[in-house]
Amino acid sequence: MRVSRSVPVALSIVLGLLVTGCGDSGPSSSDPASLAPPESPLFIEGTVLPKGQLQADVDQIASTVAGVDNLGDLIVSELESSASDEGESFDFDKEVKPWLGERAGAFFEHFDGEDLTSSGFVLPSTDTDATQAFIDSQVEGNNDPVEDGSYEGVDYWVDTGDDEVIGLIGDFYVQTEGKRAFEHAVDASEGDSLADESAFEDAISGAAEGSLADVFVDIGALIEQGEGEVDDQVLQALKSAGINPREATAVASIVPGSDQVEVDISSETGEEEAPTGNATELLGSLPGDSFAAFAVSDFGEQLEEAVDELDKKGVPGQIPPGQLKEGIEELGFNLDEVAASLEDAGVFASGSSEANIGGAFVLTTDDSREVATAVRVIGVLIRQSDTPGVTALSSNGATGFSIRDSEELGPQPLVVATKGDRVAIGYGVKQTLQGLAARSGSTLADTPDYKDAVAALGDTQISGFVKGDSALQLADSFVPSSDTGFEEAKRYLKAIRFIAIGSGSEGDLATAKLIVGLKK
Repeated sequence: MRVSRSVPVALSIVLGLLVTGCGDSGPSSSDPASLAPPESPLFIEGTVLPKGQLQADVDQIASTVAGVDNLGDLIVSELESSASDEGESFDFDKEVKPWLGERAGAFFEHFDGEDLTSSGFVLPSTDTDATQAFIDSQVEGNNDPVEDGSYEGVDYWVDTGDDEVIGLIGDFYVQTEGKRAFEHAVDASEGDSLADESAFEDAISGAAEGSLADVFVDIGALIEQGEGEVDDQVLQALKSAGINPREATAVASIVPGSDQVEVDISSETGEEEAPTGNATELLGSLPGDSFAAFAVSDFGEQLEEAVDELDKKGVPGQIPPGQLKEGIEELGFNLDEVAASLEDAGVFASGSSEANIGGAFVLTTDDSREVATAVRVIGVLIRQSDTPGVTALSSNGATGFSIRDSEELGPQPLVVATKGDRVAIGYGVKQTLQGLAARSGSTLADTPDYKDAVAALGDTQISGFVKGDSALQLADSFVPSSDTGFEEAKRYLKAIRFIAIGSGSEGDLATAKLIVGLKK
């Protein structure tokens, strides 16, 4: 918005001060969600102007990551500097801080498949006379003509240059993208708001205590509004995770600590049972030199569903509906039995440059004979097809095949192999064999960073891990030094020690936790 300083002030206060804010659990008597339209698919709220331990934690993180002693002071300084660059004066402490209340929010009404539109930013006011004086100063100092108007007894002002609107609705300073969004905020304030929606109330009740900010997402509304633009693979992935995407909602809470940033996510799965299972044993057994690794439980069940769907639909122009399983069985193995035998799945990557990067997709099975048969048959068929670069593999009890093609695959071969209760599809012979060698040699579970990642997650089962230094080293080898954006980002990325991802479930509630561990 360009009602004088409204863009740098309103937008940056909502988004910027949420970065320096603290969160209370649950809505307060001055709840910004009470001004959000009832069908808003995305809503963000948090408490501005932090105090106590939370302020100390935020400042410590800012110091560790960016060398900034007081993040709040920096943001205010940037706001005032931005106004000065535009030939305007702005004193946050004098013009805004005296009336700025505790909780602020931002709502977005529509999603077109790519962009969120019809937004509104809501700042709480403890002194509406002072807030109105601030609005008057914005109108008087605006460079473009300003039109005034009124809706349901609420006055507003429109910047004719960009159609942004500002006004005072009850005890809130409100800035919206167009008059329609402002009018919807007025309607919401009169009793039909997002705060009154049961889906929002149920979801926000799962927000973490002491959060920096909470983000509410109505997944079903996003899909409905972006119909035709949401990737089918995304929808299938949500279904595979036990989430009915058209009924699901989610809340993400950002919780700072002195040496970490935690993001807690809870999602109502939409009357579906949230997935259960534990793949931590597989994850911890993956190679210790991995810079990234992830694991999921009950992969076989998800694969069975995907195979049934593919068999039902067929592959246009290649496999008629209902012929996939039958055709594979004629080759020498039963696809249903192979899928049913699979249990957990994990993937890892290692290496420090393009020359030695590799990794593997690792599956555990309770029927090694059936899986070994499938790998052997596939290998024979590929060799019989005269595919160049195919070699049989037999090493330390592992059997399978590899395919070398430097033009298509790069320096490492694609490897498919099995050993004991594991099967791996990998890039690089060494990495694939490491993935098959359960609990042999150094594993992730033996490394200090992984142990600390597990400890940081507490009772939440770990399902993903990234080692900060190793991942940054690899990225640095791929990105040219001329990329100034990456070189700037490295200043902050160097502070990351690890990223830990965990998940859990209870009934139809799926939970996830992401922790970014910082160097001390």
